[in-house]
Formats: sequence, C-alpha cells, structure tokens
Amino acid sequence: MNGQADTLASLPVTTLSGVGPALAEKLAKLGVRTVQQLLFHLPSRYLDRTRVQAIGGLQPGISAVIEAEVRAADVVYGRRRSLVCRIQDNTGTLTLRFFHFTGAQKQRLVKGARVRCFAETRRGASGLEMVHPEYELLADGDHKPLAQSLTPHYPTTDGLTQPRLRTLTQQALALLSRYQLEELLPERVRKTLEQIPLAEALVLLHNPPKDVDLHQLAEGIHPFQQRLAFEELLAHQLSMLQFRQGIRSQRAPPLHPAAELQQQLLAQLPFDLTGAQARVSADIQKDLRQPEPMLRLVQGDVGSGKTVVAALATLAAVAAGKQAAIMAPTEILAEQHRVNFSAWLEPLGIKLGWLSGKLGQKARREQLAAIASGEAQVVVGTHALFQEEVEFADLALAVIDEQHRFGVHQRLALGEKGARGECTPHQLIMTATPIPRTLAMSAYADLDCSVIDELPPGRTPVTTAVISDQRREQIIERVRAACAAGRQAYWVCTLIEESESLEAQAAEATADNLSEQLPDLRIGLVHGRLKAAEKEAVMSAFKAAELDLLVATTVIEVGVDVPNASLMIIENPERLGLSQLHQLRGRVGRGRDASHCVLLYGTPLSRNSKARLKVMRESSDGFYIAEQDLELRGPGEVLGTRQTGQMEFRVADLQRDSHLLDAVREAGELIIARDPVRASAIIERWLGGRERYLGA
Repeated sequence: MNGQADTLASLPVTTLSGVGPALAEKLAKLGVRTVQQLLFHLPSRYLDRTRVQAIGGLQPGISAVIEAEVRAADVVYGRRRSLVCRIQDNTGTLTLRFFHFTGAQKQRLVKGARVRCFAETRRGASGLEMVHPEYELLADGDHKPLAQSLTPHYPTTDGLTQPRLRTLTQQALALLSRYQLEELLPERVRKTLEQIPLAEALVLLHNPPKDVDLHQLAEGIHPFQQRLAFEELLAHQLSMLQFRQGIRSQRAPPLHPAAELQQQLLAQLPFDLTGAQARVSADIQKDLRQPEPMLRLVQGDVGSGKTVVAALATLAAVAAGKQAAIMAPTEILAEQHRVNFSAWLEPLGIKLGWLSGKLGQKARREQLAAIASGEAQVVVGTHALFQEEVEFADLALAVIDEQHRFGVHQRLALGEKGARGECTPHQLIMTATPIPRTLAMSAYADLDCSVIDELPPGRTPVTTAVISDQRREQIIERVRAACAAGRQAYWVCTLIEESESLEAQAAEATADNLSEQLPDLRIGLVHGRLKAAEKEAVMSAFKAAELDLLVATTVIEVGVDVPNASLMIIENPERLGLSQLHQLRGRVGRGRDASHCVLLYGTPLSRNSKARLKVMRESSDGFYIAEQDLELRGPGEVLGTRQTGQMEFRVADLQRDSHLLDAVREAGELIIARDPVRASAIIERWLGGRERYLGA
C-alpha cells in the first residue's frame, strides 16, 4: 500500500493532455475523475480493423474494413437527401450512404477514387450498405498499415467521441510505466488462483492483439477479463462484509427465549411445527440472545410457514418489554399478517399496532401515539413504518417480509428506528422467493441465511397444465365444475405494461366477461386500484367462501391463504417471470383437495416463454425454479431493480462468473479479517465515486 499507487489513484484526468474543465466534466458523467478510474473504464465491445475483408464475404450486422473503388456517386433526393456511392472490389459491390455530407466530400468521392471504409453492414434497398462509414481515400499504390490490435469501443456520453476516449486511454496506459498499479489482492490469493498481474490484464483489454480469442472476449470469459471480474466481485463482497461489520459493531438488546409465551402460542395452533421450522426458529433464538444485532435471512418456499417462525421471534421482544415491527411490501400482505398476528398474539394479551399508508388521519394519529408510547407491542405495517414521523418507544426486532421488494436503504431506515436508546434492532428478513445460491452469496452476503426446506404435512402438490387460450371456453367450464363441487378458484390477469390503471381495466373486463359466462357463480374482483377497505372486504368474503371465483391482478402474489381454493387460472403467464408464477401458484394447494394451476398462454410463444412454462409444468421446487429463472432472465430481473440497485458490474456477471464466487467469498473473509485497510482500498477502486451498495 505505497505512495506510488496512491498517486496513480488520485492523479486527476486533467493531468492528461487535452483534458480541460469541459472534457473533465463529461468524463465525470462516466464516473471517471482520476487516471486510475479511466484505466478501469473498460471497453464494452471490440471492432476488428486489423484486416481487410472482401465485399463478397460480408454479412448484415458485421462491422468490417473494406478497400474498394468508387464506381458511381450521386446525390439522391428522397424523403431525405443523401450522397450515395457504389463501390466495388473484385468480389462484389456495396453502397455507402451519407445523410450528412459536405461539398468537399462529394468532390472527393468520385468515380475511380479508392477508399478504405469501416462500418457495420446492413441490408439496404439495393443490397448491403454502410451508413456514414469512417473512410479514408487511398492514393494509387498506397498501402497504409492496418491496426495491429482490436479497436476498443467504450461506454460513452454525449459530446465524448470514441476516438477521444481511445486517445485518453492510451495516455493513461503510458503512465503505467511511471506509476505502478498496485496489486491489492494478497499474494496468497493471487498465487492460489494463479492470478494474472492486474496491469497486464488492463493493457490487453484496452489493446487486444489481433490474434486474441475473439469468442472469449465477446463472452467475457477471457482469462484477463476473469482476473478483473474476480476483483470486482470481491469489491462488492467486501463492501457488504464491511457493512455487516459496521452493524455488528453496534449494540443490540439481548433477547432471551420467551418459553412460556411460545408454548402458549404453539398450543393454540392447529398444527405442529415442522422440523425445518423448529431448526430455523432455534437459529433465530440463538441470534437474539447476542448483544449484537441479528442479521438473518429466512428463505422458505410458498406455504412453508415462515410467518409462524416470525411470530415466535416477536415473543422474545415482547417478553423483554420491548417492541417488534413486521413490515410487508403490499397492503394485502400487510393485512394478511395483521389478521394472523392478531389471531395468534391477542389471545396472549399482546397489543397489536397497525400502520399503513391508507389509514384515516384520526386512526393514524391513534396508532402513532400507541407506537410511540410502547402500548403497541407488535406493530404490523407497510413501508409507512419507516416514515420519519413514526417513533417507537423501544424497537428491538424488525421483521422485513419479501425483502427484494424494498430498497436496502428502506430496510436500514426501519433499523434506525431503534437507535434512540443507542441500540440497534435485530433484523429478521423473510422471503418466499427462493434465491439461487449464486445470488444469495453475492446479494445477501451481509446476512446469515436459514432455509425452511420442508412443507407442512397435509399440503397437496399442485398439478400444473399449460394450455393455449384458444381453449378458453373449456377452461371456463372447468372453473364452473370446480365451483359447483364446492371449491373456489382464482382467475389471475396479467399485463405487460407496468400500469395499475391498465391492469385494473383488464381485470374489470375479465370479471365482466366471466360474470356473463358464469352467471351462477359469485364472482369477486381485486386489483391495485381498489381502496384498502374494498380490497379487504373482497378478500374477507373470498376467505369466508362467500365468493366462488376471485378475479385478480398479481396483487394476490403473496400473503393470501384460502385453503378451499384449489384451482388457479393464470392468463398470459408468458408475461411473468418464473418466480412470480411460482408465487402465484402457491395460493392454491393449501388445503386437502387436489389442486390445479392452468397457465393459459397466448400464441405465438417465444422460445424463452416456452422454456419458462415447461419449467413450471415440470417442477414445483422453488429453488430449482429460481435457478432456472436466473438462467433465463439474469440476476437483475430475478432480484428486482430495487434490490440490485448499486450491483451494476463493469466486468463481472453474476450468472456467467458464478464459478468464481466460492473463491471470492473465501478471499473476502480473509481480507476483511486480516487487512481492513486493503479491503477499503479494493472497495474504493471499484465502487469509489458511486453510492455504495447497502449504504456502507
């Protein structure tokens, strides 16, 4: 960790020739303020200008260098005026098209002139063409040398051209001979992994030789790219471990198991805990006894019984005379928790608080007062819980359900609600969206993980059928028969557009159509545009079997428990991700009747959609489905943009580079424990200048 490296890391880009305040401002938009940051601003792709290609061998969509003679050049007047040149080599002809051109260009590009051009070829009205190619005129007998390395193409911003970025990067690379780029990975790690020197990797990736493996570069699997990917993944890992250390260095109230209250709660349940529930509950109780904050993620497939485990945890806070909060991402899920926690805790003499964005002013004031005074011992709510005006008397435990629906900063904001007494609440994070191991190792590295990997006895497997919407009438008859037999059904409407209003309209239209076709059935409707009280009334009626069929949008994805509902129809399932489909399917199969889910798809289906629906038909294993979802959609889609927030990688790809994660985790734990200064330097190199993931 010497001065030389610090000098390179802090050398401003204005040190480079030609970089004044205006250009420095443009570079800053790319997160580039220092020479080191410029070196780590890597190409997104490469252009091959190292060889001349024959016109006869060109394909659409391929960038190429060609040398040919101008056979004709004319200004063409159509919808837009353009200069059109026909050029020819000994293998074929090609069109060059310029929509913006000068008189001088027109005079130079005349019949008989020889040109060297570079651009992407595309299909035109009269065969292949290049639009606005880079070109130079060649004199007779002129053999200008071609590029000796691949040409990098960088992510850029308005007013910053590729040639300018390339020139600046070459200047930065030249400085590597004067300022050694520090190897931040410990020598032990580099030797174990046979790591390529960092400076060597950067030089090659900015100037790949023409004999480099283009396939490896394009796929991001070249060893030099993998060297950088490893360090970038390590920086994110260290950032989260550093955050975890910061939280763990704070004091939390030790909470001891409330054995008597727990026994009372378990005695009133109509079922026994599964072995997995008991094991995870023991993990939580062990964490709660510590004087440092618990940070535990509980994963459990749909219907595995996470809520009971959370309720048992809240009893430890109540027994200590403190408060617990349960936060859910939607009104419907929060309401479901309120109903369950009321049924379980109020018979034990525990006072429940309730806070959602749709409470009236008077009710809200009353709830805020009860929370602030400590009268409300367990508080259930939506994101309204972490608003500034909400003050807890003594919050000791925060339970966050469906963590991926919240931003990490929202979770932290709820955690800060307990800081008044200089104590940080314990945090229990729950999700029914199984997280593939590769993502859990990266996106949740700050959390201890427990898995409820066992379903309660009596849960019936759900049979899934994939059927074209051309057979819609048959499916409607199937709904009629199921409801006539005394069972209940869901009909789920989906839309591509992210619009509650359009979703509501689609659901209303579907409900109207089904009411006409099924006049004997009692049909309810629920969507995101309904007021909380209206939603609650419909859901209560459905749960009480006062409705036969519930038409709904995906708002019912989580938190709805109606054991008598044994049939679900999902329209246009191809519009949803696998994990969301699995969540929806989990609303049935909660009773003892055989349950079915029909995926009513629209035609034609894309290959990707066919693959997704095939996975749903063949498996009900949430973790297998999550792995397939990751493979088909990528980590950003699976975790959701809110969760991935700052997990935007320059080189690494969580899916492609998952084979590196075990070594990344080992290296991260070694460095954070033995060399925190080095850990901070790695984080700064890769994440400096950006808001840190997890707010570290």
